[in-house]
Amino acid sequence: MDSTFSISIYLDTRRAKSNGKFPVKLRVYTSTPRVQKMYPTKFDFTEKEFESIWNTLKPRAEYKAIRKKIQAVELKANDVADKLKPFTFEQFERQLYRKAGDGININYLYGAIVDELNNQGRISTASSYDLSKKSFEQFVSSSSRQSFTKLNLYDITPNWLREYEQFMIKSGKSFTTVGIYLRTLRAIFNRAIEENEIEKEYYPFGKRKYQIPATRNIKKALTKEQLGILYNSKPKLPQQQKAKDFWFFSYSCNGMNMKDIAQLKKKDIKDGKIVFYRAKTKLTSKANLKPITVYLNDFSNAIVKRYGTSSKDPESYVFGILSNGLNPKEQHTKVSNFTRSVNQHLKRLCKELELPEEISTYWARHSFATQGVQGGATMEFMQESLGHKDLKTTMGYFAGFDDDTKKEFAEQLMNFE
Repeated sequence: MDSTFSISIYLDTRRAKSNGKFPVKLRVYTSTPRVQKMYPTKFDFTEKEFESIWNTLKPRAEYKAIRKKIQAVELKANDVADKLKPFTFEQFERQLYRKAGDGININYLYGAIVDELNNQGRISTASSYDLSKKSFEQFVSSSSRQSFTKLNLYDITPNWLREYEQFMIKSGKSFTTVGIYLRTLRAIFNRAIEENEIEKEYYPFGKRKYQIPATRNIKKALTKEQLGILYNSKPKLPQQQKAKDFWFFSYSCNGMNMKDIAQLKKKDIKDGKIVFYRAKTKLTSKANLKPITVYLNDFSNAIVKRYGTSSKDPESYVFGILSNGLNPKEQHTKVSNFTRSVNQHLKRLCKELELPEEISTYWARHSFATQGVQGGATMEFMQESLGHKDLKTTMGYFAGFDDDTKKEFAEQLMNFE
């Protein structure tokens, strides 16, 4: 047994139940850090019964059966804890209350991680996992295989994954969608291996097994000329003007996404600059959080004044897209609705201007990155400005150099003066 924890059966005599007996609990103690937690069982006894059943070397015949049941609870808890390297209460609790087979059951594992993500406020990621699960359900149903509720990790082989890919492509889905859905399954496999639920040899991904499609991202950036056309346009509708304003606010604030714009608070703006942490990295990179600093220009300052709330409370939201007291799901809905509105009105405006109709708020981030690099900024500078952990991610946002820049470069090649 791992010396960092100990497990025992304990009669909790602090408060009697309505039947006059006390609940029997599973007591788990860790020495580093020093933490003790109690977990309920289905047993309850009087103090005398507990002494006769548990705190004795030789229980009477009528107590032997119940003692074996309690021992089974203790044994299961120790088995679960022994597999955890290192031991954590979070993993212990998750695995302790699983039914036999749940640790490798696809339906259970997806349901558990969706619940976990929702509880963390990661609503979009939870939705992605849920969509992936539904896609696998459709595949299993169409191929007349076993019930999806019985599908387990050992059933997922490289050949199964290839058949799923073919099913998706024939159904009209893109390789990008296939990749998104399969990356959630790969994450579930990695977690199961880490938790000793399945052996590494059954991992179906990687070289000489199955490789998830990796498509090259379509560049989502406006050219300098297109940016000028959009910026100087005169929208006929106030909704289009607002959509245009927030799109360029995102562009001028280091490509800040709509969720981060919605979550800006008055305290984040000081001395002519915004200092904030990306909502995305606050959840995924807590050990290495770095603030992003955005210096406000005349345009971004004007947007804050035009659409900002009048509240002076430093904890109030700048734009009133969100309000205090909302839970994560309510926040997600508010941000999604606002983003959808911006996208809809921006697309209509761009159609009138004969600009790319597929434009969205995400294009502001790519456009900022592209204009920055084309303007002479280094990739490292853009990485810091965008708040990326990996330089490769930043490079993926760059849409390349336009023809005029390439032509100018070619003409200067032989200029040695």
